[in-house]
Amino acid sequence: MVNHPNKWQTFIYGLLIACGILIGVFLRPGNQLANTANSENKISEIIGIIQQAYVDTVNLESIEKKSIDELLSNLDPHSVYIPAADLKMANEQLEGNFEGIGVEFNIFNDTIMIVSALNGGPAQALGIQSGDRIVQVDTVAVASKGITSEKVFKLLRGKGGTEVDVWIYRPASRQKIKYRITRGTIPIYSVDASFMLNEKTGYIKISRFAEKTHEEFLKAMEGLMDQGLQALVIDLRGNPGGYLGIATKIVDELLSDKKLIVFTKGNNKPRVDYITEKLGIFENGKLAILIDEGSASASEILSGAVQDWDRGTIIGRRSFGKGLVQEPFDLKDGSQVRLTVARYYTPSERCIQKSYAAGTDYDHEIYDRIANGELEDPSKESVTDTTAYFTKIKGRIVHGGGGINPDVFIPIDTTYTSAYLAALASSGLMGKFAYDYLDKNRTNINAFGSLVQYNKAFEFSEKALQSLENYAIAQGVAKPKNSDLIKSTAFIKLQLKALIAGQIWRENGYYFTIKENDKAIQAALKALQ
Repeated sequence: MVNHPNKWQTFIYGLLIACGILIGVFLRPGNQLANTANSENKISEIIGIIQQAYVDTVNLESIEKKSIDELLSNLDPHSVYIPAADLKMANEQLEGNFEGIGVEFNIFNDTIMIVSALNGGPAQALGIQSGDRIVQVDTVAVASKGITSEKVFKLLRGKGGTEVDVWIYRPASRQKIKYRITRGTIPIYSVDASFMLNEKTGYIKISRFAEKTHEEFLKAMEGLMDQGLQALVIDLRGNPGGYLGIATKIVDELLSDKKLIVFTKGNNKPRVDYITEKLGIFENGKLAILIDEGSASASEILSGAVQDWDRGTIIGRRSFGKGLVQEPFDLKDGSQVRLTVARYYTPSERCIQKSYAAGTDYDHEIYDRIANGELEDPSKESVTDTTAYFTKIKGRIVHGGGGINPDVFIPIDTTYTSAYLAALASSGLMGKFAYDYLDKNRTNINAFGSLVQYNKAFEFSEKALQSLENYAIAQGVAKPKNSDLIKSTAFIKLQLKALIAGQIWRENGYYFTIKENDKAIQAALKALQ
């Protein structure tokens, strides 16, 4: 089960920060270090003294966590400690699955509303539908004030093979239906969308590099090739990274054999070269990669290799700038340390890690880019590394020390922003309104039959926009100024249309709907001509 997010690409700048910090780039779990379990040090010695002699009862687990966090924070921004209780959920995004009933949901007016039953999940097999409301789980009534996503997760997720009773209210038939659902393994897809932009050009959106991403990528490519694919756009915007080995597998599909993709090395890790090894599925077609300030780690490995080998055009804005590699080390209590063990270098030998030296505000560096105007004007970039590196085929100059700089810069679009749009965005009201609108107009919208027809024919009426305005006012949003409506109405209509398409056709629907107004995609189409 997944809490369905609103899909904002450019407006809420704060959401762009630190995507790379959250996932990064990982080596697969390796051999654990020897002779660490019984080592003596001052930290363990002091904790032992506290346990035996301190005046009050203390929470040793909390003290240990704070001590470990402080220790790791003095190393680098990406070495982290994950408590045992949080590790399973932290791994799910990379492992590509979780155990539960398989629904995507929103919480709206204290009601759990199902956006969709996930493909291949138990809920879909039993006939649970988009628009259904969950009103009770086992003996717990959940249609009440105070329900949260965390509470829903605890009630519906569980070990595969276990059973849970779920009562559904279906508005269309005004029925309350009881389902006994056997939990199963639910896939989490990392290839969010794939479709043709025109007769020759395909589009693939990758949200992270997880266990199954390479398989998903190949499946998407096969579908596009069946439709006449000759040129490809890979969208890595907002992609925070994942497994290094998965990223290199995808690069191997794009570059010819015996080419260096990336190499890693550290004080305690000898140099390891990742080389293309096989005939790739798309070694010769035209290629464009979309990146932005949320593209990190494994995304930068892929875009760096494509840029350094002059294989395609990099389009967007400077990437996050994370050139460190983490390796997981399991601790005795089931917790884990993800420790930085190496740096990685692109084929031209540049490390793109941005500075985290004393005196730099690493966590707020993305905000600094916004403040100094870099997202609108690349000449205002603050990176000071002027070392010249050269691409492998054309000898073009590229730089490291702060991310991958695009070949074609796309400024962040602020032309539609207004106080009214900011209020709608920060409150999540557009997503809720889109869900409610679809719930009331499902029959009419389903009558379009296909995503292509829906995208061509559906438009929000002035009456619907007035309903949104009235709904927002009732939720405490101030009545918009005419100047705000002039700036933001077209964007609001497109977002609502795309959010509805996403509920019916999932991510393919959302990204397909916004493509005509996506300046990076349009720039990619121009570059690929």
